[in-house]
Amino acid sequence: MSARDDILANIRRSLGVTGRETIRTQIVEERIERAPKGLIPARGQVSGEERLAMFKAQAEAALATVTEVSSPADVPRSIASYLRDHNLPATLRMGADLRLKAMPWGETSLDMSHGPSAGGDLNAVSHAFGGVAETGSLVMISGPENPSTLNFLPDNHIIVVAEKDITGDYEAVWSKVRFAFGKSSMPRTVNWITGPSRSGDIEQTMLLGAHGPRRLHIVVVRE
Repeated sequence: MSARDDILANIRRSLGVTGRETIRTQIVEERIERAPKGLIPARGQVSGEERLAMFKAQAEAALATVTEVSSPADVPRSIASYLRDHNLPATLRMGADLRLKAMPWGETSLDMSHGPSAGGDLNAVSHAFGGVAETGSLVMISGPENPSTLNFLPDNHIIVVAEKDITGDYEAVWSKVRFAFGKSSMPRTVNWITGPSRSGDIEQTMLLGAHGPRRLHIVVVRE
């Protein structure tokens, strides 16, 4: 038992409860549901093509590049073209994400490697949990499917996101995370990525790649 569990157990004993009483649980859930919601910017309250257009505009304003494909099967060729057009090596590291693994990488000449990055990879691909239109951000869930090292160590990070997973605002994404994982199994880390890494600390001069990838390329799957 952890110190936290020990403290909570002592509180429950002093109150004469176990923490599993149905009525008490319902009262708490209703109180949380009635609590006033935070202010959500109106900018992201759009849908359909307008939402996708806003996501692209905000991502590009943050110095990311965006490409659209019509199905997951088109992703490997699109990524191979991106690497070739930017004169980058035809190498790519990815985690164990089943959506990525199901794509036809064998139809390209890419040299694929798998697992977390140790810092020597130039290019990596990840699959986002979702995106946010109001800021052009991507939401990354940690785990062997999409190791967090791929978010920060390679010079060039390519992120695949399904159009259906792009929401208007942050609050909507957090609701999806809670629904997908549940209260007792939330991911250890949720990273929010908006554009490539940058810093203006030195003489207020913008430097890309200061703390992570120099390039961020987004592939939106419109299936």
